[in-house]
Amino acid sequence: MRWALDLGESLRIAVGAIRANKGRGALTTLGIIIGIVAVILTMTAANGLQNAARQGFSAVGTDVFYVSRMPWIIMNDFFLYRNRPNIALKQAGELEQRLHGRGIVNPTMQTQRDVKYRSEVMDGVTIVGTTDKQTLVSSAQPQMGRFMMEFDVTYKKNVCIIGTDVRDGLFGAANAINKKMKIGRTEFRVIGVMEEQGGSFLGGPNFDRQVFIPITSYERAFGGRHGREDVGIAVKAPTQEAMEELEFEVIGQMRKIRQLRPAESDDFSINKLDTLMGAFNNVMGVVLLVGLLVTGISLFVGGVGVMNVMFVSVTERTHEIGIRKALGAKRHNILFQFLFEACAICLLGGAIGIVLASLLTAVINAVLMPASVNLPILIIAVLVSVFVGAVAGFVPAWRAATLNPIEALRYE
Repeated sequence: MRWALDLGESLRIAVGAIRANKGRGALTTLGIIIGIVAVILTMTAANGLQNAARQGFSAVGTDVFYVSRMPWIIMNDFFLYRNRPNIALKQAGELEQRLHGRGIVNPTMQTQRDVKYRSEVMDGVTIVGTTDKQTLVSSAQPQMGRFMMEFDVTYKKNVCIIGTDVRDGLFGAANAINKKMKIGRTEFRVIGVMEEQGGSFLGGPNFDRQVFIPITSYERAFGGRHGREDVGIAVKAPTQEAMEELEFEVIGQMRKIRQLRPAESDDFSINKLDTLMGAFNNVMGVVLLVGLLVTGISLFVGGVGVMNVMFVSVTERTHEIGIRKALGAKRHNILFQFLFEACAICLLGGAIGIVLASLLTAVINAVLMPASVNLPILIIAVLVSVFVGAVAGFVPAWRAATLNPIEALRYE
């Protein structure tokens, strides 16, 4: 009970001292404000990248891997991969036959073309030639209308399913279903609109700015024949546990299909979620390192400012300290008084920093990526403020607590 009373008294004196020196306290909190803003923005940026990664990865699927000519992320020399032969659509069909239904095989080809409806034109839209199995290997589903069927692929129908950005850009508020639009020079009928998937991640494809057409129609319209096509093959495992076994089988079958000798290296790549996760972790490491460096420098500068102000405060109130000691104040009373004062200054700076960081986070959320300030981040910001105040204020507080009362009373 006595300790609680002592702490309450120390806090009251500390707050009173800050009120008496508002200008000095405001300047001192500036470094803490910058540090706390850096702490919060670093953590919200990390959370925002994680949210963006989840959105991007949801389109890839955790039980799907992709067979392609090139790896998604090239860590070594590009020239090791550039001379690889393309994967032909015929080879994707052979792979599907060899797997005997142990995995869903979906070949895709893509290019970029201008799309047009009446006078409205969008340039650089991603055109994806695929099959009716696309919705089985991806989480995205049509929001309106339908996706292509096996019939559309077999008979090379000129039908398309568009993303929400393409719908908004070409058709606006009008119903796009059964409207005819031009992809390059070829006319396609819109049979579906995909659900919104959000923005791209780390400069990747914008899934809402895509148009899906039957892969057979793609070959006819864009000339992906006679060995010039480069097909990517999505393979979906029946379960997450079967992924590894199916991957080994696909590698073996692809080596046979591409007639590789035992001593020859693979001339194709297996890409999966782990590849993206590795790139994401590298980016996160850089973001956190830079954020922690800026945060550390800002908090160090703020802490030095608090320490200097506390030394000045101790010097100015030396006579007051002597009177308190003469009236019976213990060493710990004086120590806690100045520690609380330092912590109160840092908490004030922390509160202002939290407000500013929340405003900046709202801007980031509206412009760049999903981001929000949640309760754990606020708790960490408050704890960091208190820690900086305790560390910065300890030496001045100890100096005040160990003053000789007689010498302190003589101080003018």
